[in-house]
Amino acid sequence: MAFSAVSVIRGPGELTAMVVDVTKRVFTTPFQFREFIEQAWFITSVTLMPTILVSVPFGAVISLQVGNLTGQLGAQSFAGASAVLAVVREAAPIAAALIIAGAAGSAICSDLGARKIREEIDAMEVLGVDPIARLVVPRVMATVFVAVMIIGLVISAGIGGGYFFTVIIQDGSAGAFLSSFTALASLPDLYIAIVKAAVFGYLAAIVGAYKGLNAGGGPSGVGHAVNETVIVAFMLLFFLNAIITAIYFQVVPQHGL
Repeated sequence: MAFSAVSVIRGPGELTAMVVDVTKRVFTTPFQFREFIEQAWFITSVTLMPTILVSVPFGAVISLQVGNLTGQLGAQSFAGASAVLAVVREAAPIAAALIIAGAAGSAICSDLGARKIREEIDAMEVLGVDPIARLVVPRVMATVFVAVMIIGLVISAGIGGGYFFTVIIQDGSAGAFLSSFTALASLPDLYIAIVKAAVFGYLAAIVGAYKGLNAGGGPSGVGHAVNETVIVAFMLLFFLNAIITAIYFQVVPQHGL
C-alpha cells in the first residue's frame, strides 16, 4: 500500500518539478534558436492538416446548434455573436488542446523516448550537456508558438464556417450576423483563448518531454509512453480549461444585451 501511494505521488511530483525546471531554464539558459525553428517547423507539419480537418466541423456543428437554438428563442439576429462566443471561448481552445496533445505531445514523446532508449540522453549528461535546456526548452517554446498560431486558424475557420452555415445554409441575415459580433463578444474573449492555447501548448509539450525522457523497456516502452502522454495531456488540459474559464468569468465582466 505504501509503495502504491508513493507511486501515485511520484508522477505528479516529478512532472511538477519538470515544469519548474523548464520554466527556470527558459529565462536562465541561452536560447537554442536553431532547434526552436526546426521543432516549430516539425510541430507545424504534424498539426497543420489535423487543425484544418478539425476546425471546419467544429465551426459547422456549433453554428448549426447555436443557429437552431437562437431560432427557437426568437433571437436569430444574435446567432453570429453566439457562434463567435462559442468558437472563441471554448471550441477553439479545446480543438487546439486536442491537436496539440494528440499530435505535438506524442511526437515530442516519441522523439525524446527514442533518444532515451538509444542512450543519447545519458551521453549528453556525461558530456555535461543539459538535456532539458538543449532539447526540452526549444520543443516547449516551439509548441507554445505553434499552439497560438493554431488557435488563430481554428478561430478563423470556425467563424467562417459559422457565417456559411448561418447565412447560406440557414438563410440568416448577413448584416445581423456581422453586426452581432460586438454585441456579446469582446477582445478579452480573444485574449483568454490565446492564453489558453499558450498554456495548453506549454504543458502538453512538458508532459510529452517528461514521458519521453522517462521511457524505458525498448521500443514497446516508447509506445506505452506515447499512449500515456496523450491520456495525461488530455486530462490535464481539460482540467485546466475548466479552471481558467471559471477564473475568467469571475475576473472579466460579461456583456449584456
